[in-house]
Amino acid sequence: MTLHWTHAATDGRARAGVLHTAHGEVPTPVFMPVGTAGTVKAMTADAVRSTGARMVLGNTYHLMLRPTAERVARLGGLHRFMDWHGPILTDSGGFQVMSLAGLRKMDEDGVTFQSHVDGSKHRLTPERSIEIQHLLGADVTMSFDECTPFPATHEQAASSMRLSMRWAARGRKAFVERPGHGLFGIVQGSTFEDLRAESVAALTGIGFEGYAIGGLAVGEGQEAMFATLDFTTPMLPTTHARYLMGVGKPADLLGAVRRGVDMFDCVIPTRSGRMGRAYTSRGQLNLRNARYAEDDRPLDPDCSCPACRNHSRAYIHHLLKCEEMLGPMLLSWHNIHYYQALMARMREAILAGRFEAEAALIEHDWTKDGEE
Repeated sequence: MTLHWTHAATDGRARAGVLHTAHGEVPTPVFMPVGTAGTVKAMTADAVRSTGARMVLGNTYHLMLRPTAERVARLGGLHRFMDWHGPILTDSGGFQVMSLAGLRKMDEDGVTFQSHVDGSKHRLTPERSIEIQHLLGADVTMSFDECTPFPATHEQAASSMRLSMRWAARGRKAFVERPGHGLFGIVQGSTFEDLRAESVAALTGIGFEGYAIGGLAVGEGQEAMFATLDFTTPMLPTTHARYLMGVGKPADLLGAVRRGVDMFDCVIPTRSGRMGRAYTSRGQLNLRNARYAEDDRPLDPDCSCPACRNHSRAYIHHLLKCEEMLGPMLLSWHNIHYYQALMARMREAILAGRFEAEAALIEHDWTKDGEE
């Protein structure tokens, strides 16, 4: 059986379910830590597992450049390479080609670009993206698309979206079916309702194992993102997983689950950890601030991660001031742990039919001890 999603409960528009993959079942809603180059930054695979994470993301663009997908395949695939025994989703590489690569040239067939690492020239097409993800061994493969920049005119967004839909059809033909693996299509169309509807119609006409919402979290702001989700998620099939790409902060996750999204990924937990920031049940903390120099409380009294169980805010502040690598490691560990706990709390509330009441408690608690 191919990869698929099964429904468990709905509360309002919030949904709970299970994603069934070749490497295990994943309860949803789910947050996937980002393992860009075959590692979640500053974390061992065991540490990531200890947070409760069941699924991680790998990056096609970065892995195709180093160490190459062919080498990963020769070494047993990405699961073995990075010691991750659970499911892996790989993005298509399209976003990084647009945001990182130099001297890129896009045409109907694909994109030619220069590596940001050494300037070498590469060609990425829908078929090559699917091939790379197959070599990596991804449970969930993503269609190759153009991530429409923001802002974009209606004409620009329409042209970009329609190119992505043609690429999606080519990627579907190139995808190799095998048990427990699947291909997700990516809905584009910027913040325009008619274009999102056209994109959904094109993708559902092709047929995918899941549907992602792309082209958000690219500068449009939370209000516009939520407004776009308000009209986009109801268009998507209720029988398939819905994945919001590259999102986000805790408040973004809560708002998107409220609007019917099942899957998320984002670099924010680990990137914030490296910057000295912690997300907690009582708000956001900047551990570089002098106010924490003698604060012997844990980051979050409701958290059981090693950073909170064994260390004080003062200690982590000290590590950051001394530029000790343990500081970012502990904060990254905590942040991923908090994100997993938040998703589990939302799932339990959906299953119990009390999502909005729980969401109100979560939002209220964020105001207790946080700072921007």
